[in-house]
Amino acid sequence: MTLYAQREKFKQVSIKIGLLFSKIPLTANQWTVLSLVPVIFAVWFLMRQDFLAAGVLFLISAFLDMVDGAVARVTNTASKYGAYLDTIMDRYIEGLIIFGLVFAVLPNWYLPVTAWIFAYFFGSFLTTYAKSAAKEKEIIREGKELKGGLLERAERLFILFIGIVLAAFNPLWLVYVLALLAVLTNFSALQRIFIARRIAKQK
Repeated sequence: MTLYAQREKFKQVSIKIGLLFSKIPLTANQWTVLSLVPVIFAVWFLMRQDFLAAGVLFLISAFLDMVDGAVARVTNTASKYGAYLDTIMDRYIEGLIIFGLVFAVLPNWYLPVTAWIFAYFFGSFLTTYAKSAAKEKEIIREGKELKGGLLERAERLFILFIGIVLAAFNPLWLVYVLALLAVLTNFSALQRIFIARRIAKQK
């Protein structure tokens, strides 16, 4: 199946989800805020070392994050503020998960586990900020976005989700994943910085 066909298939699924959940009396923005609730409970389970429960709640949050966009599209209520709110909630969700990981009892691997966690947090923050800073400093034209970088938010959270689930069997696997994310997120940030530099030089 081609990438285009996969996108079309996902689009059809998204429409069906939007039609189903639009029957519930909640706006798209309310669905966006609701996606934060499972993550708050996931943090509690991370602190209790119940990685499987945390993973399930993480998955529920990701599904609700998809619902808000699907509902906005089928009800024709997509807005700039809705997109802004979704971005803010995305940062809260990722930040809360990282916060929970700080309090989880995980083994060290070459470096203290907190070093891997904060390196991942730093890389994740810089990847996002490199994009918004390019727009803020007008390197990117109005209405455009800085594209590029190995890992976007969706890929970061998918890899982290896999790590959390694997931690239910062996917590060291989660540490391996955090180390991988620490490297890849910072690499992605550097990629965006160099892309912005190349664009700026062309002006």
